[in-house]
Amino acid sequence: MSSIALSRRVGAEVIGTFLLLFFGAGAVMTDAIRGHIGLLGISLAFGIAVATAIVCFGNVSGAHINPAVTITFWTRGLISSRDALAYIAAQCAGATAAALVLRGLLGPVAYVGATIPQLPAGASLAVEILLSFGLMYTIMAASADPLRASAAPFIIGGVVGLCALMGGPLTGASMNPARSLGPALASGTWDGHWIYWVGPIGGMWLAGRVYDWLREA
Repeated sequence: MSSIALSRRVGAEVIGTFLLLFFGAGAVMTDAIRGHIGLLGISLAFGIAVATAIVCFGNVSGAHINPAVTITFWTRGLISSRDALAYIAAQCAGATAAALVLRGLLGPVAYVGATIPQLPAGASLAVEILLSFGLMYTIMAASADPLRASAAPFIIGGVVGLCALMGGPLTGASMNPARSLGPALASGTWDGHWIYWVGPIGGMWLAGRVYDWLREA
């Protein structure tokens, strides 16, 4: 159990998730307004935002910045039920605040960076499960090895960018219920929103089970 007060950890989750949405969804909106960023730039924005949040807040809250990550850690007994609920509320609040700020600054451009499935529901769900599986497995593998720990923020951020490159045009490559919730609330765009809860939570939970199975002595 962390010795850092829950209020400080919750604050870190709010700020970290705010930054993820502000820069990631902000890149989507800026590209829609001015162009020149493109898929690669948007993917880099999300990846660098995640890496930055981990560097800045990893030693405070663990920098989950994602309800699906928190839920997976909870199922593994790594965070209490009380703390998990507080983290999830903080993540959703940070994402929503960022989306509202972006809408206030830029208007309802690109649905405030909302994730909208471009495939049938079943295929979109499968994409989100697979992307989320890869991200969560990377989080656990990079964080568990002391030799990789210092590079973990950049490894994880790189995988986020990689997933965005492949999955962005298909589902928005959310992998994060809070990342999808904030823009949905700010823009009123709820197309296939359930996919962005079921897919990331299911994919990350499965990653935890597979990780344990592969590493069993």
